[in-house]
Amino acid sequence: MSDNGTRRARTRGPVQLRGGEPDPRQEGTTTDQRLLDSRGPSDWVHADPWRVLRIQAEFVEGFGLLADLPRAVSVFGSARTKPEDPFYAAGVELGAALADAGYAVITGGGPGAMEAANKGACEAGGMSVGLGIELPFEQELNEWVDVGIAFRYFFVRKTMFVKYAQAFVILPGGFGTLDELFEALTLVQTTKVTKFPVILFGTAYWSGLLDWIRSTLVEAGTVSPKDLDLITVTDDVAEAVRVIQQAEAEREAAGQPSGEPAPTEG
Repeated sequence: MSDNGTRRARTRGPVQLRGGEPDPRQEGTTTDQRLLDSRGPSDWVHADPWRVLRIQAEFVEGFGLLADLPRAVSVFGSARTKPEDPFYAAGVELGAALADAGYAVITGGGPGAMEAANKGACEAGGMSVGLGIELPFEQELNEWVDVGIAFRYFFVRKTMFVKYAQAFVILPGGFGTLDELFEALTLVQTTKVTKFPVILFGTAYWSGLLDWIRSTLVEAGTVSPKDLDLITVTDDVAEAVRVIQQAEAEREAAGQPSGEPAPTEG
């Protein structure tokens, strides 16, 4: 507890490196970069099998940490959102509303919009989760994280965002936010996850993107008009929560356990 009685987060601080590897921040690289940013043959026999085991261990650690997490919503947005930005205040309000509705709030654990959602959940007495990533910058989890872990590999971290969430709410953000948005839409479109709301928060911010999808992708036939129905756009925190609750009710009515993907044929 802080002096003013607010429950403060229990963070892990800077990224905890595993396996005795050199600190990538000192080398100017990250584990992901060493895996992906290489060309030509590699010393598979002596190096890559150990990397596979580290990836496996990271999945196990994530599953173990989050296994008992209650129903949750993943919230994304820019790390560059400032506390004076109206979307920071919206993130705090959103985190609090989700906590009041009984959802844990999962973010990337960083600053900006992520910090705002974690702060709102924490101040409302809910569960605040941060899934960090090893980067040359933004290394520390924000102070409002109750349960936190720092991942080496983006694809392991992305699995956790989807596996343990009932929905995605996406505040204004940049390339990383767009990456999460389109990955989520792909999973929903291909029914890898079902009854999984993807909510864009901020109609003015997202309107240009949606106009481009309609005027270019739909017109070209590369996206079906009905695919736009996969997206909810709102400026209303209460509406965002209602959409999530409605999807959860539909899952339960269909006999599908909350948070579990529906079985597919084949």
